[in-house]
Order: sequence, then C-alpha cells, then structure tokens
Amino acid sequence: MIFRTLTHMLRSRGRSALGLHDVGRVAMRVLPTDLDVLQHMNNGVYFSIMDLGRMDLMIRSGLWPKMRARGYYSVMANETATFRKSLHPWQKFDLETKIVGYDAKAAYLEQRFVVDGEIFTSAMTRLRFLKKGGGAVSMQELAELAGVDVSTMSPPEWTAHWNDNITLPPTRGPAPSDWN
Repeated sequence: MIFRTLTHMLRSRGRSALGLHDVGRVAMRVLPTDLDVLQHMNNGVYFSIMDLGRMDLMIRSGLWPKMRARGYYSVMANETATFRKSLHPWQKFDLETKIVGYDAKAAYLEQRFVVDGEIFTSAMTRLRFLKKGGGAVSMQELAELAGVDVSTMSPPEWTAHWNDNITLPPTRGPAPSDWN
C-alpha cells in the first residue's frame, strides 16, 4: 500500500482543486495484491483504499498542507462498511468520498466504491484530528483552519446511535475484554 499511497499522493497534487464539501472521485482498478483467496477484493483492503480517497479530498481541497503546517493529522475513530457486490481482478471502479457532517469531536465521511454509476460498497467513517505534540484538534480549530462552518453540517441522524454503540472507552480508561 505504501507505493500506491505515494503514487496517489503525487497524482492528487496534480488534479483539479475541490471544495472541502465536494465529492472527491478517484478512478482506480483492483490489483492482484487486493485479492483474497476467493479472487475478489479483500474486505480489509477496502478500508486501506478508503484512506486514499480521504487523502485525495484533503490534498485537493487544500486542507492537507494546512494541517501538516500546524502538526495536525487525522485518524479513524469508527468505520462501518456494507458490501453489496464484489470487485474482481483488474476491474475499474471509482472511489467517491464526501464529508457528510461534523459532531463535537469528529468529521463524518461517506465513501463509496462505484462501478458504472452503481454502488458496490458503501462505508461511513468517523475521522478525528490530533496534534503531533499531543491532544486533539477541536472542531473550532479545524473549522478555522479549513475556513468552513462545521456547525451547519450535522452528520446523518443514525450516526449518533451508531457512534454511541460502537465507541470504546477512552485510551486512558479501562477497557476489559469481558465476554459476559
């Protein structure tokens, strides 16, 4: 993935600019290294490829260099995918990425794997922003940096329930593995 990531990073810099809330589209192809033993794209690979779509959107919107200058970086807090149809070797697809809202701590992005206008896979992701020196980037800091009003874009209603039900305790708190 590192070579694919570097390639897409360079390509994104040469592509047309996007607004932060536009739909980013990246044309891709299923590579042999993406496959599992059933000869379709491995479910884990989808999540790795989604990184490329988020990176493309941040680079093309101009947010990426601003974040790097301040020592900010993004991490995934939650991800959920629905797989509708398989992607097969050498198949072309578009990865679509769109910010669909913000809550008090994170941005929500929907990402779709699309073939000829048809959704094969859809995912909802919750993205947090951190500081290299430690701590989280507040949504106010992100809004100022990006030049957007995050208070006007609430995530889809169902994501609050989703987030409440799948979020683990904070890293400094206990998180026992109790199967009862």
